[in-house]
Amino acid sequence: MPTKIYLKRNEERRILSGHLWVFSNEVAKIEGDTENGELVEVLDYRNKSLGSGFYNKNSLISVRLLSRSNIIDLYSLMKDRILTAYNLRKTVYPGRESYRLVFSESDFLPGIIIDKYNNTFVLQVYSFGMQKNIESIIEILKKEFGAENIFSKNESYFRKLEGLPEEDEIYSGKINEEIIDDGKLKYKVDFTGQKTGFYFDQGDNRFSIERFSKGKNILDAFCNSGGFGLHASLAGASSVSLVDSSAKAIEDAESNFKLNNLKTESKFIVSDVFDFFNKCIEENKKFDIVIIDPPAFAKSKKSLSAAIKGYEKLNRLALQIIGAGGFLVTSSCSHHLSQDNFMEIIKKAAIKAGTRIQLIEYDGASLDHPVLPAMPETSYLKFAVFKVHNS
Repeated sequence: MPTKIYLKRNEERRILSGHLWVFSNEVAKIEGDTENGELVEVLDYRNKSLGSGFYNKNSLISVRLLSRSNIIDLYSLMKDRILTAYNLRKTVYPGRESYRLVFSESDFLPGIIIDKYNNTFVLQVYSFGMQKNIESIIEILKKEFGAENIFSKNESYFRKLEGLPEEDEIYSGKINEEIIDDGKLKYKVDFTGQKTGFYFDQGDNRFSIERFSKGKNILDAFCNSGGFGLHASLAGASSVSLVDSSAKAIEDAESNFKLNNLKTESKFIVSDVFDFFNKCIEENKKFDIVIIDPPAFAKSKKSLSAAIKGYEKLNRLALQIIGAGGFLVTSSCSHHLSQDNFMEIIKKAAIKAGTRIQLIEYDGASLDHPVLPAMPETSYLKFAVFKVHNS
């Protein structure tokens, strides 16, 4: 019999609405003895079962629910969920071989992210239970997908929260560079880079900027591997400047321009983005389109206030270097920053920059990053395009 976790009165409401996390302060009592990563049954204060999931007594998230009923065969459940996620990706991205295959809670596999790069699979594991069952995940990827290379590339911050070791592992094969295709352009992916090697979440948004880019002078800031700049170039931009503080990112971006044989006038600049923006202001240098895709400034609620100030300053500086009638393309991947906060930041930045703005487009992450309506944590990316007018 699995250990039983009983919730306090009324704490079941969020679970019944579709949320998949039980927080430690919601637990009334525990019946039985269990280890971290084991399956437990969650019940409300009336003794009504709410489902089963992985337990971790050392985490603020005590239980990550996997099923609304008892789990008889965990391997079969995980296999079914992975294949269901795969079928969704094949539907939304037919013919493509690289995408986010599993997006954790959003694909009902809490605590694991799987990115597929052809026959290479890169894992991020943020649940004690998923880590404990990682060999089953690897077996499924080998049997169902013919996976050749499987390794982890985790963000240490989230591993620490679960009490998991921070070291990455090679589970099968080796770490090689991959050449992937987003449907229009190719990218060389170096797995020593940021995240798991590539930002799949902005994939659809990169396509969207093509409609604004023809004949325009583009600045792609925090460019990473150059995705936005590449699509702007493909769409006929007159020039593209790519800026990142990482020399490796700039090297990768330049390599991807060559890989796609793009002939647009291009500049590849290693610089702190804030410093670069300030220099452009001093020199009165303007761009038709400024794209900013910064890393998460707020990784916790505690850092949100400072992050808001940082985002506002960044967007204000960006608006100051956009020419009359140009566009601001701006993003935030901080899930602690709400859509309302994000819009308020841009509004204040525009006022301080002395500009008027119109929202032309708003979106979230790509289609391989589904969202659970009951879990706002699964909707983290804010992407917006604004038409900019000088006051």
